[in-house]
Amino acid sequence: MLTAQALFLLYIMCINSRNTLKNSPILLKYPRFAIETEGNMAPKENNKPVVLQVLPELNQGGVELGTIEIASELQKRGIKNFVASAGGRMLPQLEHLKVKHFTLPLKTKNIFKMWLNTKKLEKIIKENGITIVHARSRAPAWSAYWAAKNCGVHFMTTFHGTYGLGPRGIKKFYNRIMTYGERVIAISNHIKEHIIKNYGTDENKIRLISRCVNMENFDVENTSAERMIKFLEENQIPSDKPLITLIGRLTNWKGQKLLIEALNKIKDEDFFCLLIGDDQGRTKYTDELHEMIEKYDMAERFAFIRHVSDVPAAMMVSDIVLSTSIEPEAFGRIAIEGQAMGRIVIASNIGGSKETVIDGVTGKLFASENADDLAAAIKWGLSLSTAEREKIGAAAIKNVKEHFTKQIMCDKTIKVYEELMNQK
Repeated sequence: MLTAQALFLLYIMCINSRNTLKNSPILLKYPRFAIETEGNMAPKENNKPVVLQVLPELNQGGVELGTIEIASELQKRGIKNFVASAGGRMLPQLEHLKVKHFTLPLKTKNIFKMWLNTKKLEKIIKENGITIVHARSRAPAWSAYWAAKNCGVHFMTTFHGTYGLGPRGIKKFYNRIMTYGERVIAISNHIKEHIIKNYGTDENKIRLISRCVNMENFDVENTSAERMIKFLEENQIPSDKPLITLIGRLTNWKGQKLLIEALNKIKDEDFFCLLIGDDQGRTKYTDELHEMIEKYDMAERFAFIRHVSDVPAAMMVSDIVLSTSIEPEAFGRIAIEGQAMGRIVIASNIGGSKETVIDGVTGKLFASENADDLAAAIKWGLSLSTAEREKIGAAAIKNVKEHFTKQIMCDKTIKVYEELMNQK
């Protein structure tokens, strides 16, 4: 049985959504919640879009970075755009771009606050002439969808991850909002296949737009020796050993334990390992990593760094950049950032990494969750000659420039905005 709270959630979510949800298994089972409403049609004017991007918050992450990158390009092209979120430490970047930000509690999953967010977004849409609402996460997407529908403007989404489906279909129903856009951006083929397989979304409305690297920041030529020396000195990292770097928050699925197991298998090699990332309060997991390192008598060969402000410099001093996730990355930005810096990138052969790393050409793929294969890949990377490293590095940079730049991502996204505005 569904709880009263779950039924009420379904009731609220179904308001103004009858046409979209008419085939939902949940509504077929509970038809009394399928309320008929007359949603307004989106405008068909052929003019410049006015875009509102909606996301939970503006702290560090791929969703946030993508939002900033699109906002920057829209400003550059003279296209009015706005962002709504709960705020965060990346907010000054928007302020620097002179992009207006509306602070709303969009991270909330409280149904009453979500309803209030809808009303506030409606006001923002009407007062600022918004023509496209672009939602980037589930909770704010529900509020954004209702607001866009009630105001008769276009609604689109970017599907950033493979959200858990959960039991009884409730979680899947909640996730499905990300497929309600007139256009749905999938950030990788991995995500596109996930959307089609799990939600039956019409492939014709999905647009594949890979995440990107800002080549102005991740540029070998512009990463000075002074920056690299500063990074090494500030973090007390030895400069006389091959450096292996894994960047990613400290959580089990990122594969830090797998890496420690792999390095224990090649202890005869000369290396120093950096684990860069915040545990976000998961102190038990951090303690477990330290215990593993102590057990394998490798304490002097590891350094933990919670946060790095100069990621290009951290990568540039590294001999190998790793992506060891034991679950598929939706895209895997670290793998393309490492390639942009001409580093030897070693990544697990699942998820987005399969689309960005050309095995043996721009880096190396290893069998996911296989410590032996990861150890062999690292040993391969450490054994490369200078000429071999330069050849792979050059191919990696070329790969990124041809497929994964910020400009490519922005061009494709703005094309979707224009497509919506011009549709008949």
